[in-house]
Amino acid sequence: MIKLTFHLLLVTQLTINPKGYCSAVDSLKQVLATEIHDTTRVNTLLALQEQYYVSRPDTAILLCQEAERLSVAINYSRGISEAYGQLGYLLIQQGKIETALAYNHKSLKILEQSGDKKSIAAVLNNIGYIYENQGDIEKGLDYYHKSLKIKEKIGDKKGEAYSLNNIGFIYMNQDDIEKGLEYIHKSLKIYEEIGDKKGEAISLNNIGLIYKNQGDIEKGLDYYHKSLKIRKELGDKTGEANSLNNIGVIYYNQGDPSCVGSKEECLRAGIEKGLDYYHKSLKIYEEIGNKQGVANSLNNIGSIYLDEGNAGEAKNHAKRSLDLSQELGNPKLISQATGLLNRIAKREGNYKEALEMYELHIKMRDSIKNEETQKATIRQQIKYEFEKAQIIKEQEEKERQRQLAAAVSRRDNLQYSIIGVSFLFLVLAFLLLVRVNVPVRWMEGAIFLIFLIFFEFILVLTDPYVDSSTGGAPGWKLLINAGIAGLIFPLHAFFEKVLKRRLVK
Repeated sequence: MIKLTFHLLLVTQLTINPKGYCSAVDSLKQVLATEIHDTTRVNTLLALQEQYYVSRPDTAILLCQEAERLSVAINYSRGISEAYGQLGYLLIQQGKIETALAYNHKSLKILEQSGDKKSIAAVLNNIGYIYENQGDIEKGLDYYHKSLKIKEKIGDKKGEAYSLNNIGFIYMNQDDIEKGLEYIHKSLKIYEEIGDKKGEAISLNNIGLIYKNQGDIEKGLDYYHKSLKIRKELGDKTGEANSLNNIGVIYYNQGDPSCVGSKEECLRAGIEKGLDYYHKSLKIYEEIGNKQGVANSLNNIGSIYLDEGNAGEAKNHAKRSLDLSQELGNPKLISQATGLLNRIAKREGNYKEALEMYELHIKMRDSIKNEETQKATIRQQIKYEFEKAQIIKEQEEKERQRQLAAAVSRRDNLQYSIIGVSFLFLVLAFLLLVRVNVPVRWMEGAIFLIFLIFFEFILVLTDPYVDSSTGGAPGWKLLINAGIAGLIFPLHAFFEKVLKRRLVK
């Protein structure tokens, strides 16, 4: 009865959408409503959550939890691991970091037993993301590189691009702009090749962020708008809010680049536009329950209020941002919020609070970006490049050994063929010389054997050239071999006729 109640509630929630759903969602819902096999229900629930995790994460979590419950009940390990992994990802977005980390580690343990390399790489990436956001850069980078290594090995291009993007973002945050841009451009190239629009938007956004940090405002804004356009088309609410926030940052800090008035007028126009973009971003983040995004947007809005002289509103937004940031355990967001609260306290003349906020701000900032962390980043890069070089070296050595073995085999075959043909020709030459008369069947057999060995000799001799020109395609090789046999056949008939006339009684 409980199970039935849950499904009725679930279907009710899924049908409340004024815009309607795409055919994929409708098909999955139909399967869910009619299918009685538990494993199929689990797979359908997990497929359905993928349609909702961007626009309706709460619904996606409900679907994953039901998939988990049902998988555990029927001991369906694949369903359990996938449900754990998806829950881990979704809970990261909601700021439930410890729970998300626990789910990801549970998923990883099951996947390692099953040997599902692609899923292992995805979970390793998610764990890396959690550690990165907790300020443990070395651990985050280690998991990202582990994930990337597996993806490269199995040829998972989409996953490879995702990992490259994440690693590039870490380098950017560690002020290694050149390395960050290199990784993210690699990521963008792969996304464009495989036609992954969501990934393309992420990379475009991050490239825009790098150019903004370098002071190339117009280029940064151009990349942000490209990213925003794709995200709106995809209905990617989290991505859309992120792009809106980033565009707001540029307008607030640099003014309106399209403004034709005085510098002061352009700065004023930029502040107004920036505040508008921040509020749009905040609204979306609140709608989808993304606490990390909410905390960031609140802090940005608070900064504008402070600059506009409204310390009360600034403090209200900054405190809300700090509360959420501490709940998330995100040192970067805590550093931002305490930095703003320090400025507000100084403006109000509350120097004790200003000092407290400043000390916490510095502590959080240094925990993210310090000499040890930067050294760890370099170590991880060296380790990754060394391991990649080792893999390439091993592959090259295997290929060299294969080619060597093939060459030896070909040489041996040629030698055997030459020896065999030479021996038989010597026998025939002897018979011709001594004018020995032999039975017909003996002669036919000897001639057939000679030409069979001769044919094999020709095949061994021409095989490398045939293989190179045909790409090893069996059909073409068979056709060419048949052609060679066709050319040899008349020669065989001619020699058989001549030798019979001279040797046979």
